[in-house]
Amino acid sequence: MTTTGTPDTLRRILDYSSRADPYPLYAELRKTPVARQEDGSYVVSTYRALMDLLHDPHLSSDVRNLSRPMEAAESRTTPPFINMDPPEHDRLRRMAMRHFGPPHTPGLVAGMEGDLTATVGGLIDGFADREQIDIVDDFAYPFPVTVICHLLGVPREDEPRFRVWVNDIVDSIDYDPRTDPKEKLDKGVQARVELHRYLGGLLEQRHGRPGGEDLLSRLANDDGPDGRMTDEEIVATANLLLIAGHETTVNLITNGMLTLLRHPQVLRRLRDEPGLVVPLVEELLRYEPPVHIIPWRAAYSDITVDGTVIPKGSQIMLMLASGSRDPDRFHDPDRFDPDRRDNQHLGFGSGIHLCFGGPLARLEAQIALTGLVRRLDRPRLAVDPPPYRRSPVLRGPIHLNVQQGQEAQ
Repeated sequence: MTTTGTPDTLRRILDYSSRADPYPLYAELRKTPVARQEDGSYVVSTYRALMDLLHDPHLSSDVRNLSRPMEAAESRTTPPFINMDPPEHDRLRRMAMRHFGPPHTPGLVAGMEGDLTATVGGLIDGFADREQIDIVDDFAYPFPVTVICHLLGVPREDEPRFRVWVNDIVDSIDYDPRTDPKEKLDKGVQARVELHRYLGGLLEQRHGRPGGEDLLSRLANDDGPDGRMTDEEIVATANLLLIAGHETTVNLITNGMLTLLRHPQVLRRLRDEPGLVVPLVEELLRYEPPVHIIPWRAAYSDITVDGTVIPKGSQIMLMLASGSRDPDRFHDPDRFDPDRRDNQHLGFGSGIHLCFGGPLARLEAQIALTGLVRRLDRPRLAVDPPPYRRSPVLRGPIHLNVQQGQEAQ
């Protein structure tokens, strides 16, 4: 992420002091839908411009298409398909989806509902009688980690080991060589190497053992119309799913509970109307999304967006959360409205890189929030705003302390 020479508004958005409420700054940013920065990069912030770009075949996710070299944390490992372009992106995503969802495994996510509900119930049992709970540490983190470990075939007891690597990788996503110490990128690079080595070891154990139900086993032994992924491709895919499969869902659940506690009338309504959770989660994905920014994309060739020509090779920053609060697309966008219609938000992105795990994340959030609302006793925020994670990209509270039970007199 390049910040030097950017307008003051973008600099303030990226600054940690704005993490609790960047939305007024997004409104300022939208006054110039496609804004060229002093370093030659471009920031795109309106819904229409973002949708145009996300569906433009001239937008590249491959770092090699940037005209100015960019240090990437993936430099020593095979990149995941999220950082590739067609046709390789399409081939690898198709091969992964064969084992994750329709049309080949259409019932996978829906079939997990019972296990997800049981996991949520067990976690809440562990703190149901406590007066104070950290929604992140006690619930929003362990829940999706348990789910993705089971789905991939990663031992849940190894979580303390890979959590350190994941934290370093996430910290390096928004690395800025102008303002951040080189150590931040180096730790991200090394963490990716260690995580790849770890997942590679798990993959070796799956070879020659067909019939396994976990995703690593299926990718290692099943041949489809496109053949079989190489080991490097499988590890890169598993790496992506392990990180994205819990980091973003932690934010979605935590941001969701924070929003409900700030809107107690909606919380009470959800308790009485369980079916409300489906449109409510969609509104959360618009109103308080887990991913705010795609830090970079590259222009394959000159692209014209909203009357602005973005030259070939330019770095482009996509402000997804800004687009989902654009008043030209959403009526009264700063109001949390679970009854909102035509809610085509950018919470999972759009286009060919639409979030691979979106259906699972939706179901996890629906079950998690329903469970919390039904079982917590008069929950209320201990601190508002809560402390936030450092990242402006994956934005969410690092802790969310909630009190329950009889309020002290």
